[in-house]
Amino acid sequence: MTKEQKPATPETVRPETVEPRPRKLTYAALLTALEGAALAVGGVWVLVLGLAGEPDDRQQAVTLGVTLIALALLPLLAARGLFGLRSWSRGPSVITQILALPVAYSLLQADSIAIPAGIAIAVVAVATLVLLINPATTKALGIRGPGGTQDQK
Repeated sequence: MTKEQKPATPETVRPETVEPRPRKLTYAALLTALEGAALAVGGVWVLVLGLAGEPDDRQQAVTLGVTLIALALLPLLAARGLFGLRSWSRGPSVITQILALPVAYSLLQADSIAIPAGIAIAVVAVATLVLLINPATTKALGIRGPGGTQDQK
């Protein structure tokens, strides 16, 4: 292949020809990363308490900790994909938000200090969903509208 026939790769594209990442997409990626980090921290915390503390059931605590750490991978990978403008990353991020809503609801039903956590989770999940379905985000990720056509507005 000659230089003229070679397709443009990220290394050969000039920075001035690349469109900047929309601010809404950046915010969605940051919120998704925040959720992943919170899951990972929560998983490590439960795991450490399960191993070092006196839990009612050590095996259950360790299993929960490992599960939370594993679940943290989905939003963390999705956030990385959103930062990299990868179209596949919107799906896992949307799934994370949809899964967060029932968790927030159950925390809101508690009569304890968990209510503020439920409010925070719900606000972050709804805000991230709104940011992910925004037309600027969809366009930046190269996701086509219904029927396989891109809106021409």
